[in-house]
Amino acid sequence: MYFTTISLASLAALTPMVSALGSAVVYNKCDFPVYLWSVGSSVSDAKTLVAGEGGYSELYRSDDTTGGIALKMTLEEDGLTTSKPQTIFSYALNDDESKVFYDLSDVFGDPFTGHTLSITPSEDSCKDICWNGGISASYVSNTEACTQDADVTLTLCADSC
Repeated sequence: MYFTTISLASLAALTPMVSALGSAVVYNKCDFPVYLWSVGSSVSDAKTLVAGEGGYSELYRSDDTTGGIALKMTLEEDGLTTSKPQTIFSYALNDDESKVFYDLSDVFGDPFTGHTLSITPSEDSCKDICWNGGISASYVSNTEACTQDADVTLTLCADSC
């Protein structure tokens, strides 16, 4: 038999440097189910976020075609394909992947009217986004940025911001 010994230093030199990436997380604290699709250049199957306990998480990823990923949520199972009101939690990594940009928006209406939506990054130095009443308080951009290794969590029907 023939054995080869490789030092840890040699193995480390052969392994490409990998940056840690955080995750986009959605937690459903509402008393009703929410349906979520992860959308880039392709669309995932619908994920059901169970009332009061459902959650979804995905590691940040890039999409060369769209430039970012949109987590689209509706209150109806077929809401994405039937253009029902949608809340969209989007994120995009910048070119060198040192930052993640995230935002919150609605299209076709405001499905979470009357409920608080709160985006909270895991790093205290990054800014939260809060929609009391489920609607953006302004017409200016809701886009913020954080380090690419921070998790960013959207809580649906949050207790407060």
